[in-house]
Amino acid sequence: MTKQDQLDALKATILEKNVCPELAASATQLVMGDGNPDADIVFIGEAPGQKEDEQGLPFVGAAGKFLNEMLEQAGLVRSDVYITNIVKYRPPNNRDPELEEKREFWPYLMRQLEIIRPSAVITLGRHSGAAFIPDLRISRDHGHARKVRYHEYEFLVIPLYHPAAALYNGSMRQVLIDDFLQAAEAVKRAN
Repeated sequence: MTKQDQLDALKATILEKNVCPELAASATQLVMGDGNPDADIVFIGEAPGQKEDEQGLPFVGAAGKFLNEMLEQAGLVRSDVYITNIVKYRPPNNRDPELEEKREFWPYLMRQLEIIRPSAVITLGRHSGAAFIPDLRISRDHGHARKVRYHEYEFLVIPLYHPAAALYNGSMRQVLIDDFLQAAEAVKRAN
């Protein structure tokens, strides 16, 4: 069974088990992830937004365009990496995902990572960063890599600001780009 087959089976399991039924009822579709199942880097956001819910793909709205731009500056393209979110359904009105929703989706996210086996996870925003680094303060910890262990599997976690932060606050744009380029370098060194 290929990694893609395993990811497809995981998606089918989420649908079959009706994970977060209230969120599922308010969303158009499950947004599982997109990209290379053999990627060295997995990007993890918090939850799909409206555009993602419509298209069934993560990071396709304005924040996704900026993410693509940062990938390009680091010499990468979307097809090199894998992109997903902790929560796989769009919360109503794009609200933040609730703790219980993140908790329900956590085992499925970790299964995604076990299938893909990236050397690094780059979290986008405080919600996904804090899921891996419980004492995370994004303003203090952005761009700083930490090793994380899940069962016998160890990988780097690099928390970054969410790309949307640069859309709301232009001064964050260069911080995000610099952190992103540093993160890409850290992953190259780790490999």
